[in-house]
Amino acid sequence: MQVLNAKKCQKIVVLGTGGTIAGTAASASDHTGYTAGQLSVQHLLDAVPALHDSLQGHDLVGEQLAQLDSKDMDHATWQALAQRCAHWLAQEEVDAVVITHGTDTLEETAWFLQKVLDTNKPVVMTCAMRPATALAPDGPQNLLDAMVVACDPLARGVLVVCAGQVHSARAVQKVHPYRLDAFSSGESGPRGFVEQGQVRWQGGADLSQVHAHARAALSVPVAQWPWVAVLHSHAGADARQIQALVAAGVKGLVMAGTGNGTVHETLASALLQAQAQGVVVRLVSRCAQGQIVGQTVFTAAPLGLNAVKARVSLLLDLLG
Repeated sequence: MQVLNAKKCQKIVVLGTGGTIAGTAASASDHTGYTAGQLSVQHLLDAVPALHDSLQGHDLVGEQLAQLDSKDMDHATWQALAQRCAHWLAQEEVDAVVITHGTDTLEETAWFLQKVLDTNKPVVMTCAMRPATALAPDGPQNLLDAMVVACDPLARGVLVVCAGQVHSARAVQKVHPYRLDAFSSGESGPRGFVEQGQVRWQGGADLSQVHAHARAALSVPVAQWPWVAVLHSHAGADARQIQALVAAGVKGLVMAGTGNGTVHETLASALLQAQAQGVVVRLVSRCAQGQIVGQTVFTAAPLGLNAVKARVSLLLDLLG
Protein backbone atom coordinates (compact mmCIF):
# COMPACT_ATOMS: atom_id res chain seq x y z
CA MET A 1 0.00 0.00 0.00
CA GLN A 2 1.34 3.42 -0.93
CA VAL A 3 0.11 6.88 0.02
CA LEU A 4 0.66 9.68 -2.47
CA ASN A 5 0.81 13.38 -1.55
CA ALA A 6 0.74 12.63 2.19
CA LYS A 7 0.56 16.32 3.15
CA LYS A 8 -3.23 16.37 2.51
CA CYS A 9 -5.82 15.08 4.98
CA GLN A 10 -8.86 13.86 3.00
CA LYS A 11 -8.38 10.61 1.12
CA ILE A 12 -9.74 8.55 -1.75
CA VAL A 13 -8.89 4.85 -1.56
CA VAL A 14 -8.48 2.76 -4.72
CA LEU A 15 -8.91 -1.00 -4.28
CA GLY A 16 -7.58 -3.20 -7.09
CA THR A 17 -9.18 -6.56 -7.86
CA GLY A 18 -7.65 -7.34 -11.26
CA GLY A 19 -9.76 -7.59 -14.41
CA THR A 20 -9.13 -6.49 -17.99
CA ILE A 21 -8.19 -3.01 -16.82
CA ALA A 22 -5.10 -4.66 -15.29
CA GLY A 23 -4.66 -7.15 -18.14
CA THR A 24 -1.79 -7.57 -20.59
CA ALA A 25 -1.41 -9.12 -24.04
CA ALA A 26 1.60 -9.97 -26.19
CA SER A 27 0.46 -7.58 -28.92
CA ALA A 28 -1.03 -4.09 -28.77
CA SER A 29 -3.57 -5.14 -31.39
CA ASP A 30 -4.87 -8.08 -29.33
CA HIS A 31 -8.06 -7.09 -27.48
CA THR A 32 -9.29 -10.60 -26.63
CA GLY A 33 -6.28 -12.90 -26.15
CA TYR A 34 -4.97 -11.14 -23.07
CA THR A 35 -4.45 -12.29 -19.48
CA ALA A 36 -6.50 -10.36 -16.94
CA GLY A 37 -5.23 -9.13 -13.58
CA GLN A 38 -1.50 -8.76 -14.34
CA LEU A 39 -0.78 -5.16 -13.35
CA SER A 40 -0.92 -3.75 -9.84
CA VAL A 41 -3.36 -1.03 -8.86
CA GLN A 42 -0.39 1.26 -8.29
CA HIS A 43 0.71 0.66 -11.88
CA LEU A 44 -2.78 1.65 -13.07
CA LEU A 45 -2.70 4.84 -11.02
CA ASP A 46 0.78 5.78 -12.22
CA ALA A 47 -0.31 5.28 -15.85
CA VAL A 48 -2.79 8.20 -15.66
CA PRO A 49 -0.74 11.42 -15.41
CA ALA A 50 -3.86 13.59 -15.27
CA LEU A 51 -5.24 11.68 -12.29
CA HIS A 52 -3.99 14.10 -9.66
CA ASP A 53 -5.64 17.02 -11.44
CA SER A 54 -9.04 15.42 -10.73
CA LEU A 55 -8.43 14.74 -7.03
CA GLN A 56 -9.50 18.18 -5.76
CA GLY A 57 -6.87 18.12 -3.02
CA HIS A 58 -7.43 14.52 -1.91
CA ASP A 59 -4.65 12.11 -1.05
CA LEU A 60 -4.72 8.88 -3.03
CA VAL A 61 -4.30 5.50 -1.32
CA GLY A 62 -3.83 2.40 -3.48
CA GLU A 63 -4.42 -1.10 -2.10
CA GLN A 64 -4.23 -4.41 -3.97
CA LEU A 65 -7.03 -6.64 -2.72
CA ALA A 66 -7.06 -9.36 -5.41
CA GLN A 67 -5.82 -10.18 -8.92
CA LEU A 68 -8.73 -11.96 -10.56
CA ASP A 69 -10.25 -12.41 -13.96
CA SER A 70 -13.74 -11.39 -12.85
CA LYS A 71 -15.33 -14.42 -14.53
CA ASP A 72 -13.76 -16.27 -11.60
CA MET A 73 -15.14 -13.93 -8.91
CA ASP A 74 -15.98 -15.79 -5.71
CA HIS A 75 -17.75 -15.18 -2.41
CA ALA A 76 -14.49 -14.99 -0.46
CA THR A 77 -13.32 -12.05 -2.58
CA TRP A 78 -16.73 -10.40 -2.24
CA GLN A 79 -16.51 -10.64 1.53
CA ALA A 80 -12.91 -9.39 1.67
CA LEU A 81 -13.79 -6.50 -0.65
CA ALA A 82 -16.80 -5.53 1.45
CA GLN A 83 -14.72 -5.71 4.63
CA ARG A 84 -12.02 -3.44 3.20
CA CYS A 85 -14.62 -0.99 1.90
CA ALA A 86 -16.29 -0.90 5.31
CA HIS A 87 -12.90 -0.38 6.98
CA TRP A 88 -11.97 2.60 4.81
CA LEU A 89 -15.42 4.18 4.64
CA ALA A 90 -15.63 4.21 8.45
CA GLN A 91 -12.61 6.51 8.57
CA GLU A 92 -13.58 10.16 8.74
CA GLU A 93 -10.76 11.29 6.48
CA VAL A 94 -11.81 8.94 3.65
CA ASP A 95 -14.34 10.53 1.32
CA ALA A 96 -14.75 7.73 -1.23
CA VAL A 97 -13.59 4.32 -2.39
CA VAL A 98 -12.82 3.51 -6.03
CA ILE A 99 -12.65 -0.14 -7.14
CA THR A 100 -10.99 -1.45 -10.32
CA HIS A 101 -12.81 -4.61 -11.42
CA GLY A 102 -13.33 -6.92 -14.37
CA THR A 103 -16.43 -6.39 -16.50
CA ASP A 104 -17.85 -9.94 -16.56
CA THR A 105 -19.29 -9.99 -13.02
CA LEU A 106 -19.06 -6.30 -12.19
CA GLU A 107 -22.84 -5.90 -11.97
CA GLU A 108 -23.06 -8.70 -9.40
CA THR A 109 -20.28 -7.30 -7.22
CA ALA A 110 -21.83 -3.82 -7.45
CA TRP A 111 -25.21 -5.06 -6.24
CA PHE A 112 -23.65 -7.12 -3.44
CA LEU A 113 -21.74 -4.09 -2.18
CA GLN A 114 -24.81 -1.86 -2.47
CA LYS A 115 -26.74 -4.25 -0.25
CA VAL A 116 -24.11 -4.78 2.46
CA LEU A 117 -22.32 -1.42 2.83
CA ASP A 118 -24.07 0.97 5.19
CA THR A 119 -22.66 4.33 4.08
CA ASN A 120 -23.61 7.54 2.33
CA LYS A 121 -20.14 7.89 0.87
CA PRO A 122 -19.59 6.90 -2.77
CA VAL A 123 -18.13 3.57 -3.80
CA VAL A 124 -17.22 3.95 -7.48
CA MET A 125 -16.44 0.88 -9.55
CA THR A 126 -14.67 1.07 -12.89
CA CYS A 127 -13.28 -1.31 -15.47
CA ALA A 128 -12.04 -1.68 -19.03
CA MET A 129 -12.95 -3.60 -22.17
CA ARG A 130 -9.40 -3.48 -23.55
CA PRO A 131 -6.24 -4.59 -21.74
CA ALA A 132 -3.72 -2.04 -20.53
CA THR A 133 -1.35 -3.03 -23.36
CA ALA A 134 -3.83 -2.12 -26.13
CA LEU A 135 -2.90 0.58 -28.61
CA ALA A 136 -5.77 2.69 -27.26
CA PRO A 137 -6.74 1.27 -23.84
CA ASP A 138 -9.97 2.51 -22.29
CA GLY A 139 -8.95 1.80 -18.70
CA PRO A 140 -7.04 5.05 -18.03
CA GLN A 141 -9.96 7.26 -19.09
CA ASN A 142 -12.43 5.13 -17.14
CA LEU A 143 -10.23 5.37 -14.04
CA LEU A 144 -9.94 9.13 -14.46
CA ASP A 145 -13.72 9.44 -14.87
CA ALA A 146 -14.27 7.27 -11.78
CA MET A 147 -12.07 9.62 -9.78
CA VAL A 148 -14.10 12.61 -11.00
CA VAL A 149 -17.30 10.90 -9.83
CA ALA A 150 -15.73 9.93 -6.48
CA CYS A 151 -14.89 13.60 -5.84
CA ASP A 152 -18.33 14.88 -6.83
CA PRO A 153 -20.38 16.04 -3.81
CA LEU A 154 -23.58 14.51 -5.21
CA ALA A 155 -22.15 11.00 -5.55
CA ARG A 156 -23.69 8.47 -3.15
CA GLY A 157 -23.82 4.70 -2.85
CA VAL A 158 -22.32 2.16 -5.25
CA LEU A 159 -21.86 3.51 -8.78
CA VAL A 160 -20.33 2.06 -11.93
CA VAL A 161 -18.39 4.31 -14.31
CA CYS A 162 -17.58 3.15 -17.83
CA ALA A 163 -17.32 4.86 -21.23
CA GLY A 164 -18.30 8.25 -19.83
CA GLN A 165 -21.51 7.01 -18.20
CA VAL A 166 -22.42 6.65 -14.52
CA HIS A 167 -24.70 3.73 -13.67
CA SER A 168 -26.44 2.70 -10.45
CA ALA A 169 -25.66 -0.68 -8.92
CA ARG A 170 -29.29 -1.75 -9.27
CA ALA A 171 -29.75 -0.97 -12.95
CA VAL A 172 -26.33 -1.61 -14.49
CA GLN A 173 -25.87 -4.64 -16.72
CA LYS A 174 -23.20 -5.74 -19.17
CA VAL A 175 -24.95 -5.86 -22.54
CA HIS A 176 -22.13 -6.27 -25.06
CA PRO A 177 -19.09 -8.61 -25.10
CA TYR A 178 -16.68 -6.32 -26.99
CA ARG A 179 -17.71 -2.67 -27.37
CA LEU A 180 -16.17 -0.04 -25.13
CA ASP A 181 -19.68 1.06 -24.04
CA ALA A 182 -20.50 -2.43 -22.85
CA PHE A 183 -22.80 -1.40 -19.99
CA SER A 184 -26.37 -0.16 -19.94
CA SER A 185 -28.95 0.80 -17.33
CA GLY A 186 -31.84 -0.27 -19.54
CA GLU A 187 -35.08 1.65 -19.26
CA SER A 188 -33.96 3.74 -16.31
CA GLY A 189 -30.97 5.14 -18.18
CA PRO A 190 -27.63 6.17 -16.68
CA ARG A 191 -27.47 8.18 -13.48
CA GLY A 192 -25.17 10.66 -15.15
CA PHE A 193 -22.39 11.40 -17.61
CA VAL A 194 -18.76 12.44 -17.15
CA GLU A 195 -18.03 15.31 -19.53
CA GLN A 196 -14.71 17.16 -19.65
CA GLY A 197 -13.87 16.39 -16.03
CA GLN A 198 -17.33 17.13 -14.62
CA VAL A 199 -20.37 15.02 -13.79
CA ARG A 200 -23.74 15.87 -15.31
CA TRP A 201 -26.31 14.06 -13.16
CA GLN A 202 -29.76 13.11 -14.32
CA GLY A 203 -32.69 11.54 -12.50
CA GLY A 204 -33.01 11.02 -8.76
CA ALA A 205 -30.80 9.07 -6.44
CA ASP A 206 -31.07 5.29 -6.59
CA LEU A 207 -30.01 4.15 -3.14
CA SER A 208 -31.45 0.75 -2.35
CA GLN A 209 -31.81 -0.04 1.32
CA VAL A 210 -28.98 -1.89 3.01
CA HIS A 211 -29.93 -5.53 3.51
CA ALA A 212 -31.00 -6.66 6.97
CA HIS A 213 -28.31 -9.36 6.90
CA ALA A 214 -25.50 -7.10 5.74
CA ARG A 215 -23.54 -7.67 8.94
CA ALA A 216 -23.71 -11.44 8.42
CA ALA A 217 -22.28 -11.06 4.92
CA LEU A 218 -19.24 -9.35 6.41
CA SER A 219 -18.67 -11.87 9.20
CA VAL A 220 -20.09 -15.33 8.40
CA PRO A 221 -17.44 -17.59 6.77
CA VAL A 222 -18.24 -17.97 3.08
CA ALA A 223 -18.18 -21.74 3.42
CA GLN A 224 -21.40 -21.32 5.41
CA TRP A 225 -23.12 -19.12 2.85
CA PRO A 226 -26.24 -20.72 1.34
CA TRP A 227 -26.06 -22.22 -2.14
CA VAL A 228 -28.31 -20.33 -4.55
CA ALA A 229 -28.50 -21.35 -8.22
CA VAL A 230 -29.83 -19.62 -11.33
CA LEU A 231 -31.91 -21.45 -13.95
CA HIS A 232 -33.64 -20.39 -17.17
CA SER A 233 -37.00 -21.47 -18.54
CA HIS A 234 -36.81 -22.34 -22.24
CA ALA A 235 -38.37 -24.53 -24.90
CA GLY A 236 -37.84 -28.21 -24.15
CA ALA A 237 -36.86 -27.54 -20.52
CA ASP A 238 -36.07 -30.59 -18.37
CA ALA A 239 -37.08 -30.81 -14.70
CA ARG A 240 -34.16 -33.10 -13.88
CA GLN A 241 -31.85 -30.10 -13.45
CA ILE A 242 -34.04 -28.84 -10.59
CA GLN A 243 -34.35 -32.29 -9.07
CA ALA A 244 -30.56 -32.74 -9.18
CA LEU A 245 -29.95 -29.38 -7.52
CA VAL A 246 -32.43 -30.11 -4.75
CA ALA A 247 -30.90 -33.54 -4.17
CA ALA A 248 -27.46 -31.93 -3.96
CA GLY A 249 -28.60 -29.50 -1.25
CA VAL A 250 -29.37 -26.21 -3.00
CA LYS A 251 -31.07 -23.72 -0.67
CA GLY A 252 -32.42 -21.22 -3.17
CA LEU A 253 -33.35 -21.12 -6.86
CA VAL A 254 -33.73 -18.09 -9.09
CA MET A 255 -35.79 -18.90 -12.17
CA ALA A 256 -35.49 -16.62 -15.19
CA GLY A 257 -38.89 -17.08 -16.78
CA THR A 258 -40.00 -16.19 -20.26
CA GLY A 259 -41.93 -12.99 -20.91
CA ASN A 260 -43.86 -11.84 -17.86
CA GLY A 261 -42.27 -14.49 -15.64
CA THR A 262 -43.89 -17.51 -17.28
CA VAL A 263 -42.28 -20.88 -16.57
CA HIS A 264 -42.33 -24.08 -18.61
CA GLU A 265 -44.93 -26.44 -17.11
CA THR A 266 -42.32 -29.14 -16.48
CA LEU A 267 -40.12 -26.74 -14.53
CA ALA A 268 -43.06 -25.19 -12.68
CA SER A 269 -44.07 -28.56 -11.28
CA ALA A 270 -40.51 -29.29 -10.14
CA LEU A 271 -40.20 -25.83 -8.56
CA LEU A 272 -43.39 -26.38 -6.56
CA GLN A 273 -41.96 -29.68 -5.30
CA ALA A 274 -38.69 -27.94 -4.42
CA GLN A 275 -40.58 -25.29 -2.45
CA ALA A 276 -42.40 -28.01 -0.55
CA GLN A 277 -38.97 -29.38 0.44
CA GLY A 278 -37.87 -26.02 1.80
CA VAL A 279 -36.04 -24.54 -1.19
CA VAL A 280 -36.76 -20.82 -1.62
CA VAL A 281 -37.71 -19.81 -5.18
CA ARG A 282 -37.53 -16.36 -6.75
CA LEU A 283 -38.79 -15.47 -10.21
CA VAL A 284 -37.40 -12.96 -12.72
CA SER A 285 -37.95 -12.34 -16.42
CA ARG A 286 -35.52 -13.25 -19.15
CA CYS A 287 -36.44 -9.99 -20.87
CA ALA A 288 -33.65 -7.41 -20.92
CA GLN A 289 -35.99 -4.56 -19.98
CA GLY A 290 -39.02 -4.09 -17.76
CA GLN A 291 -40.08 -6.25 -14.84
CA ILE A 292 -42.77 -8.79 -13.98
CA VAL A 293 -46.24 -7.24 -13.69
CA GLY A 294 -49.16 -8.75 -11.78
CA GLN A 295 -49.50 -11.92 -9.73
CA THR A 296 -47.36 -14.99 -10.34
CA VAL A 297 -47.30 -18.51 -8.92
CA PHE A 298 -43.81 -17.92 -7.53
CA THR A 299 -42.53 -14.87 -5.64
CA ALA A 300 -41.05 -12.31 -8.01
CA ALA A 301 -37.62 -10.88 -7.15
CA PRO A 302 -37.77 -7.28 -5.90
CA LEU A 303 -36.92 -4.13 -7.87
CA GLY A 304 -37.06 -5.80 -11.28
CA LEU A 305 -33.62 -7.31 -10.73
CA ASN A 306 -32.03 -9.50 -13.36
CA ALA A 307 -31.25 -13.13 -12.55
CA VAL A 308 -27.71 -12.70 -11.20
CA LYS A 309 -28.63 -9.76 -8.97
CA ALA A 310 -31.74 -11.59 -7.76
CA ARG A 311 -29.39 -14.40 -6.79
CA VAL A 312 -27.36 -11.98 -4.67
CA SER A 313 -30.49 -10.71 -2.91
CA LEU A 314 -31.80 -14.22 -2.26
CA LEU A 315 -28.38 -15.30 -0.95
CA LEU A 316 -28.50 -12.42 1.53
CA ASP A 317 -32.11 -13.26 2.45
CA LEU A 318 -31.05 -16.81 3.34
CA LEU A 319 -27.83 -15.79 5.06
CA GLY A 320 -29.69 -14.68 8.15
